[in-house]
Amino acid sequence: MSKVTPISRRKNDHIRINLEEDVRSGLTTGLERYSFIHEALPEMALNDADLRVSLFGKVVRAPLLISSMTGGTQEAAILNHRLAEAAQEAGIAMGLGSQRAAIEHPELAATFSIARKVAPDALLFANLGAVQLNYGYGITECRRAVDMLEADALILHLNPLQEAVQHNGNTDFDNLAKKIEQTCRLLEVPTIVKEVGWGISERTARLLANCGVAAIDVAGAGGTSWSQVEMHRAPDAFTRSLAATFTEWGIPTAESILNIRRAAPEMPIFASGGLRHGLDIAKCLGLGATLGGMAGMFLKAAAQSTETVLDTIRLLEAQLQVTMFATGARTLADLPAKLRERQSPQMPKA
Repeated sequence: MSKVTPISRRKNDHIRINLEEDVRSGLTTGLERYSFIHEALPEMALNDADLRVSLFGKVVRAPLLISSMTGGTQEAAILNHRLAEAAQEAGIAMGLGSQRAAIEHPELAATFSIARKVAPDALLFANLGAVQLNYGYGITECRRAVDMLEADALILHLNPLQEAVQHNGNTDFDNLAKKIEQTCRLLEVPTIVKEVGWGISERTARLLANCGVAAIDVAGAGGTSWSQVEMHRAPDAFTRSLAATFTEWGIPTAESILNIRRAAPEMPIFASGGLRHGLDIAKCLGLGATLGGMAGMFLKAAAQSTETVLDTIRLLEAQLQVTMFATGARTLADLPAKLRERQSPQMPKA
């Protein structure tokens, strides 16, 4: 049995809190401002809707991403096994949780590497906290994370607010862009940067594009609020009050996508943060995203079984396909022309 490390204990807390507590952001995703143009005569069959996406040299059968969640504990190993099995069968992408626990405690590596063993063909993303590059990590640790999974890319996640409200968090984000740039230059696989739940500004998107990142995951506000998660595991009233302050913090998902589009028009975008169903994913694709990612929904499904995860994926795919059919969109590239921003209802004349 693996020893329980402080990182493992924190990971177990994160799983439990996400499954048991209300940790939703006080903000919405902003996707409610958008709708599709319904076409009563779509001039296509339902099965003509093509969900395939080409990314990093692989083709995924649907623009879905099982967002980075977990690893580093025995419970996480079971969840990752089920999630990866489903990703393999469905032919979609999957990100793993932060691998810092396994970098510092190699006996925990199997809780992550299980993903590649059961998903030999899936598009898999390794994951480390970008801030660790200011705490002794470098290209060696990044390569170890990638090798652990035989990953197709590395995610460096950004979580300054979470670290700031977390007991003994790592809060030195100074000059981090230079180290991200160095990682992009030296690492043999693409580097993705993601927020964890508070979105991406236009300034940050431009800075990341200049660093040479291969994709950005917006993880916008409107879904899980990690300040709420940290509030539930805070060791004292002061830290709880500090974390609770930021329930309504962040840049909504829809706005984050548009920020990246303005700053880096050619940048692949992973949309995540509060997506509820395939229609939300379709809206994100219409705004310019490449994939739509979800975490909480898949975590709850994986807590039950692999088949429950697959059922979730099938429903998302069906929702996407029906959206495309009802708008006359044969390919995902057709969706932007079908999306419109809702107009505010006109007030009646006096």
